Amino acid sequence: MNRIFFPLGKIFCAGISGLLLTAAFPKIGADWLAPFAFLPLLWSLRDVSGREGFRLGFIMGLLHFLTLLCWLVHTMQVYGHLPLGLAVPLLFLLAAYLALYPAFFSMILCTAGRAPLHFFLLLPVLWTGLEYLRAHLLTGFPWELLGYSLFRRLHLIQIADILGVYGVSFLLMSISGSFFLLLLYSGKERWQGSTVGKGLCIAAVVTALAMTGLTGLYGHIRTAEVKKRAKAAPRIRVAAVQGNVDQMVKWDPAFQESSTQKYIHLSLSAVKEKPELLVWPETAVPFYYGYNKKLSDMVRKGIRQTGARFLIGSPSFSKEGEEIVYYNSAYLIEADGTGAGRFDKVHLVPFGEYVPLKKYLPFVKKIVAQIGDFRTGTKGETLLAGPYRLGLLICYEIIFPELSAAGVRNGAGLLVNITNDAWYGKSSAPYQHFSMAVFRAVENKRSLVRAANTGISGFIDPAGHILQSTELFRDAVITAPLPVFIRQTLYSRYGDVFAKSCLGIVLLYIPVFFLFSKGKKFY
Repeated sequence: MNRIFFPLGKIFCAGISGLLLTAAFPKIGADWLAPFAFLPLLWSLRDVSGREGFRLGFIMGLLHFLTLLCWLVHTMQVYGHLPLGLAVPLLFLLAAYLALYPAFFSMILCTAGRAPLHFFLLLPVLWTGLEYLRAHLLTGFPWELLGYSLFRRLHLIQIADILGVYGVSFLLMSISGSFFLLLLYSGKERWQGSTVGKGLCIAAVVTALAMTGLTGLYGHIRTAEVKKRAKAAPRIRVAAVQGNVDQMVKWDPAFQESSTQKYIHLSLSAVKEKPELLVWPETAVPFYYGYNKKLSDMVRKGIRQTGARFLIGSPSFSKEGEEIVYYNSAYLIEADGTGAGRFDKVHLVPFGEYVPLKKYLPFVKKIVAQIGDFRTGTKGETLLAGPYRLGLLICYEIIFPELSAAGVRNGAGLLVNITNDAWYGKSSAPYQHFSMAVFRAVENKRSLVRAANTGISGFIDPAGHILQSTELFRDAVITAPLPVFIRQTLYSRYGDVFAKSCLGIVLLYIPVFFLFSKGKKFY
């Protein structure tokens, strides 16, 4: 009976961890669950081999990513025109890949972290290092890393201006490890055959409390400092325009003129607020700006009527030799209608905006049929809008911290994210996407403007306060005066040194473990 019951019990615990972790993120947003979500998984790992740990970690990760990313099925069905029988397996394939990270996390804990002290020290370093690896391997997919769950806990996330979002993930895993050791000690349970001593338990809890306390103190000091600096800083009055254009008709030539006119009309309604800069979303103009003369003239006429600068999303192209090259772009246009610069998207969506290894995978078609094969722009490029430089992030570029930091290093005093989240419907995806934007403001101590075709649009101040945000699938225009900071944070200057160090420690520790493990199997 035990041979049947205990494996099922462990599988149940691993699955519960995956579901609890998903619940810590939007839409549910029970962020207090973040440090506790791992406890059932860790409980299931306390007396298993590395191989069994890998399986349990994989189960945890699979359930987590299936429930976190379930909105992809809607996107692939509605806009990729894929049947449900193909969309669901593709979601499983992506979730299975992402589940490998918690799988290796669990396997390494069960082997290289057999001693309780080693477990406690390794736990946050290992998780953080693997998160960094996930953010960069195979073009990277750092969607909702653990630290993002605390996007509303501003005093706890200010350390991101030193350590990035990875520092918040490290803190949460340290808290989780201390709770787990306390649980083992109070229940007189063992970790991998070793007893948890009272001294270690006390030290772990004290360490976690001290880390949390110091993080909160730093956050309190930094938010107060930002508030003080904001009062003295120059401000730029920005309007974000949310046109709420139906994605199903957006690229239909019959609707190009009405869609463009709608954005112009909404922009004119903001004139009374006297914005200096109006921001339209990604591909807000569903034509090649500057090439389609009639519609481009319509846009320029509307801009001259407002008397403000515009930043608009539009596809673009250029000729390189005999080849036509396409870009997903943003145009900065002066109040008199003249062009002031163009930014081209840097980090493209695999199988959405380009096909990776297309030469070797000719049979693979793009998931989103309306999108072309785009080329990448230049990382860190900024646009000069009067006295200030804008750091641009198009669509899911906002989830890659290094892109925002690169723009700030190149002089950006304001971060602007233009996106089209209509693909996601009313699922949790737009809320998840918006939550990650908070960290880009905090890491770089910059105000952030977000304009989304169907929402969520909004303004975030340099400390991460969400000043305004819109509802999904509503026409909206919001305006706010935003402080412009010039000073760079440690994170802006040095990037992910902390996360890289965590990964480096893990990569060094594993060979050392092999050398001194006296023949014990790693798996």
